[in-house]
Amino acid sequence: MTVLFCERCVISNQRPRITFDADGVCSACRFAEEKAATDWAARERELSRLCDQQRRGTGEFDILVPVSGGKDGGFVAHKLKHDYGMTPLCVTWAPLMPTEIGRENLDQFVAAGFDVIQGRPNGRSVRKLARLAFEHMGDPFQPFIYGQTAFPLQMAVHYGIRLIMYGEDGEAEYGGEVTKARAQRRAQDHERQYFSGRGPEFWLRHGVTMPELMPFLGPRYDELNGTEIHFMSYYHKWTPQENFYYCSDHTGFTPNPERTEGTYSKYASLDDKLDGLHYYLGFIKFGIGRATADAAHEIRDLHITREEGVALVHKFDGEFPRKYWSECLDYLELKETAALSIIARWKSPELWDGDRLKYRVA
Repeated sequence: MTVLFCERCVISNQRPRITFDADGVCSACRFAEEKAATDWAARERELSRLCDQQRRGTGEFDILVPVSGGKDGGFVAHKLKHDYGMTPLCVTWAPLMPTEIGRENLDQFVAAGFDVIQGRPNGRSVRKLARLAFEHMGDPFQPFIYGQTAFPLQMAVHYGIRLIMYGEDGEAEYGGEVTKARAQRRAQDHERQYFSGRGPEFWLRHGVTMPELMPFLGPRYDELNGTEIHFMSYYHKWTPQENFYYCSDHTGFTPNPERTEGTYSKYASLDDKLDGLHYYLGFIKFGIGRATADAAHEIRDLHITREEGVALVHKFDGEFPRKYWSECLDYLELKETAALSIIARWKSPELWDGDRLKYRVA
């Protein structure tokens, strides 16, 4: 195996589905070039036409926006409501282990004038799935991803809403199988792009029952009644830092008073105590931690240089998520030695020499 690092940012070719060209530049950096050359005024006119087609004008919900109380969903919902005259229904899937700052930000978002419906699955079922996903996928966060994906579709069908607007297209923004801007995604792509090929039904063979899985299952494709899933990042240049400033001004969003473990930022993915373990396992499996992901995007956004990004990766990437570690162990019903043993099993000998990562960006 050959590990390559992008010549422009700090990401490596170990990120799932990312591609590198002959010049050693990753697909996400090439996509950033496309963003820089995009006629965003024309894209916003496209969004206006799309909203005109969907706007009901009756006070009924006419667009659905998945949110968490964070900077990205808040930005999307506020722009659609106040700049495009839409009536958004916002939906959120409950964090597995909610943080205090996450609850406060969601409350502030609701207080800023938005209707939010929260999906909360059976606590025993989701803990069971989290434990299984930790063991079999190296990621206890997977049941949240199932719910986060299925619940907006369920609510769109229930309320007869034909348009779901997500924030960024992660496959394009962060490097994946999508290399060009796309306005929409297909529900059929979820299992490959978000579930690592293991949809909720996979767990039936591991003792999970169908009643336990029901909240995590989206509608059948023939039940969607033409509902489309779109990305705000296609219509508006997506800059996470700018979304933070926007929501600080408009939806009461507050960052953490301290930096997030594993990285240098304070304003992203704040609402779940399992987030740190989720990102740490990405570092274990792929050699790509949270600081790498943050620095790569900020290099592409021209907020920092590659040299600065390399320094930040060396300083923070792979930091163990100690803050909520004991609570995560209790949630997963594991002793520390057992949990550490599971983590160690996900270390590829091609990337790791004992506790030393063989390849570091330079």
